[in-house]
Amino acid sequence: MVEQSDRAPLLDWEEIPPPVPNSAAQPPPAHTAAAQPTERRTTPGVSATGTGWISGGGDNLLGSFHFPGLTARDQWEEKDQIVAVFVVTFDTRSGNMVEWCLPHDINLDGVEFKSMASGSHRITSDFIYFRKGCYFGLACFANMPVESEVERGARMKSVGILSPSYTLLYRYMHFLENQVRHQLQCPGEYSPLEAFYEDKKAVLPSTGNGLVTACPTWSVTSINRCMHPEMKITHPAGCMSQFIQFFGEQIMVLWKFALLRKRLLIFSPPPVGVVCYRVYCCCCLANVSLPGIGVSVPELRPFFYINIADITTLESEVSYVACTTEKIFEEKRELYDVYIDNQNVKTHRSHLMPLLRVNAADKEKYRKLTEQRQLLLYSQEVEEDCTSNEEDLFILFFMELNNRIFQTLSEVAGSIDPTLTAEHVRAMGLDPQCDRFFLMDLLEVYGYDVTLVIDNLCCP
Repeated sequence: MVEQSDRAPLLDWEEIPPPVPNSAAQPPPAHTAAAQPTERRTTPGVSATGTGWISGGGDNLLGSFHFPGLTARDQWEEKDQIVAVFVVTFDTRSGNMVEWCLPHDINLDGVEFKSMASGSHRITSDFIYFRKGCYFGLACFANMPVESEVERGARMKSVGILSPSYTLLYRYMHFLENQVRHQLQCPGEYSPLEAFYEDKKAVLPSTGNGLVTACPTWSVTSINRCMHPEMKITHPAGCMSQFIQFFGEQIMVLWKFALLRKRLLIFSPPPVGVVCYRVYCCCCLANVSLPGIGVSVPELRPFFYINIADITTLESEVSYVACTTEKIFEEKRELYDVYIDNQNVKTHRSHLMPLLRVNAADKEKYRKLTEQRQLLLYSQEVEEDCTSNEEDLFILFFMELNNRIFQTLSEVAGSIDPTLTAEHVRAMGLDPQCDRFFLMDLLEVYGYDVTLVIDNLCCP
């Protein structure tokens, strides 16, 4: 009997079984086609080992997620991309340490701290998304009481994997949960993990001299951005719903910071798994599907869980979203622009402080989002309409909002009189006075050469 994890019930999901041999000739059942979109296609000549992330640019996807005549399986060719599997343990003398890994020569420096979050000794189980260099990782942690003076009454381990893309990591969640409990009960029994690695290990493209490329490309212009199926398989149902309920109107504040490509750091005590989903949701706020938009701005990178070992890396990052369980980061103000502690969003940057206020236009946008969500829930319950879900609604709501803003800015910038008026601002769903500072930052970040002619009146 596997113990229940600490994560919220809405964030539980079922593992998708491996494809049946020769299933390519058999189209998937209609009810599973949408649930099994897999690794994205790539443009000709582009490696399939992308980062598993989307930011800016791409084709206009509104209402055109599916290609006529192609099933989901045709559109999304699945590839296993596991480059490493490992076991981390807590030793009462040495602290966190990598106990075992495959391949044996892979560099896992720091993984022992990423896959076992600070403060985890106070909880029984957790799961953690993280980044290791250019790879993404998922680890499952478990803490079991033991009658051992050497282990001080508790045995703690994490079992994790690394991949160039995190879009399929969730598929192995239950396997990792089972394996970490197996490791607690039968330490040193690695045969299931060895078999798993041999079955799932990635064959990464070589550099031409026989060496395996160290990292996939981060280029945002080289990826085919049919992103909706990718996002749908990345995280479980309920992720966006809980994000909306947790932050409420504050989502509109986070939306502005995400669109401005600021450095967002979320603090929370363990368990950290649910907080990793908030990182993902924050990044979704900045999606734009208009061609060319966002290509020249920093990529909003999801770092997921970070600890003090990541300080050097963060010092050179200009845009990211991450979460941590280490309170000391709050004092490291040079590493972030926005600090989120529970539902408290704050910044030490004086020019960003006006953006912390939820204005009337923000409340109206949130009201529309809530209204659309309630209509969706009603149609699902009363009319049994299962064609749409909250994740679709959430992603499309902010994508359409962002598209409308950048479409207006592009039209004004390309006109004979590149002047942005109060009418333009209202058409974008913004407040001409209260969103003035947000607009000024937006024009600067995205390089729009337009004149903003709005009286700087007091915002109520």
